[in-house]
Parts: sequence; C-alpha cells; structure tokens
Amino acid sequence: MRDIRLYMLVGGMPQAVDTYIKTSNLQSVDEKKREIIELYKDDFNKIDSTGRASQLFTAIPGQLTGNAGRYQVSSVIDNQDAQRVASVVADMADSMTLMLAYHINDPNVGMSMTKNIYRYKMFMTDTGLFVTLAFHDKSFTENVINSKLLSDKLDANLGYMYENLVAQMLLSADYKLFYHTMPTDNNHNYEIDFLISKGSKLCPIEVKSSGYRTHKSLDAFCENFSSHISDRYLIYTKDYAKDGATTCLPVYMTGLI
Repeated sequence: MRDIRLYMLVGGMPQAVDTYIKTSNLQSVDEKKREIIELYKDDFNKIDSTGRASQLFTAIPGQLTGNAGRYQVSSVIDNQDAQRVASVVADMADSMTLMLAYHINDPNVGMSMTKNIYRYKMFMTDTGLFVTLAFHDKSFTENVINSKLLSDKLDANLGYMYENLVAQMLLSADYKLFYHTMPTDNNHNYEIDFLISKGSKLCPIEVKSSGYRTHKSLDAFCENFSSHISDRYLIYTKDYAKDGATTCLPVYMTGLI
C-alpha cells in the first residue's frame, strides 16, 4: 500500500519518475509535474483557442469532489453545457490525457448502447498529475498531502484521488469506464462508482479511500439488478476480505479483476 500511495504522488510520467529516481525528492517531482501540466494546458489551447479545453481540464479534481454525479460544465464555463462542448471534450479524450466514465441509463450487458454521452465524469490518465492539479493553488503539494497519503491518513474528502487511480487501473486493464446512479427515498442518490462486464453479467465496483462500515450503494444496486450481477467488488485500502457476497480488494489488486 505504501508503494501504491507513493505512485499516486509521483505518477507514471517519465520525467516525474526520472526526477524521483535521481533525487528521491517529492518537491522536485511536484515541480516537474507542474511543468507538464502547463504543457498540457498549452496543448489544449491549440485544440480549442477559446480556452474551454484548458478550463475543463483544470477543473477535473474540483468536479470530482462535488459529488454531483456528473461533470457540470456550466459551473466551469458560463453559458455552456455538455452538448455545446461535446466536440471539445471528444478532442481532449483523443489526446489521451483524460478519461471519461459515462453514465449508464439501463445497467445491462451492452452498456455502450445505453450510455448517456452528455452525462459523464472526467478523470486524468495519470494520477500523479491529478494529485498535483488538485493542489495547484499551493506552492508545493507535499506540504498538503504527502505525509497524510504516505501514512494512510488521507482525509475522507480526498477519497476522489483513489477513484481516479481505480479509473486509471481499470482502463489499463482494457475495461471501458461506466457508472450508474439511483435515486433514494430521501432525495439523494446511490452511486456505483464503476460498472464493468464479464460475459453476460455485470460487476459493480465501489471505491473507498480507507476502511468501510457499510456499502449501501453496492447493496442497493445488487438488490435492484440481482439477475444481472456476477461479482461485486469493494476496492479500498485494507486487506483482501470477503463480506458476504462482496469481495473486498486492496486498491493495488484492481488490475487483477
């Protein structure tokens, strides 16, 4: 787990990895990642001269913390919505610097046929860059989360970092990224962080940044769609375990699903 948390801080960009190997200094790594992010933003401005692509990219961490169930374009760019920026987002995805997880309206095999192309979450393909971008307003990311992340004392509201990591690992394992939300009786939503398919069945995945006591969203989804479910997973930061029908996996095992 310490290795995977260190990876979350360094990431996989060759320049960042090389800097860490040579210096073992996370501040130097953070500075290198900031240079890469600025290059990304310059490239996005070439994709879209209006600056929308750069704005959408910069807002990725903030959008994941909002728990809104989708990327809310209008909160990032005035007078814009997902339909108006669809071509820009498609070009951004083609650059392979970000990942899109689409909402599934009807959880069933053949999820690509029922995805809502205007309702999505946006992740970054490199979690190291994601961590730096999340704290881009700070002079040095290490001062904010380094000790907490490495010592497994990450604040609960920073759990979206693990969600980005799981998205990256699932995509690397050749899974497409989908998710699903369901309304509850008290005007809130249950959310399945990721849905993958195996054969003719679905495997729902819930991500936790630490331990767990309950997994209500996972339980509700599996009850509602029991005939479609194969395996069900809770991905978290503790040891491998079984909790009834739920397989609890340490986050570093995500790629083995």
